[in-house]
Amino acid sequence: MNTDEKLEMLEELIPEAKLMDGYNDCIIGICRRFGMEDVVLYDQGKVIENLMSDGMTHEEAHEFFEFNQIGAWVGDNTPAFAELFVKTCQCKTKCGGNSHD
Repeated sequence: MNTDEKLEMLEELIPEAKLMDGYNDCIIGICRRFGMEDVVLYDQGKVIENLMSDGMTHEEAHEFFEFNQIGAWVGDNTPAFAELFVKTCQCKTKCGGNSHD
């Protein structure tokens, strides 16, 4: 599923979703919590990788993420972040999307 398809699905499933500008490629799904509204779920590692691609060191990116992204509360629809135990490859050629590890 490409980014546009994900955004279309989110618009349909969570019309009030809060999205982070410039991080649509980091969306991995929806977070469902008992008794609470569904929210957008981001891949924390991918968010940090995007920050590093903008010129930050890993330490700077992690600090920025902790303070400005995961630390931001924008209401009941504040996005959630997943720290994945298994990193999957984005290349899709050599490994078909599986980890190279």
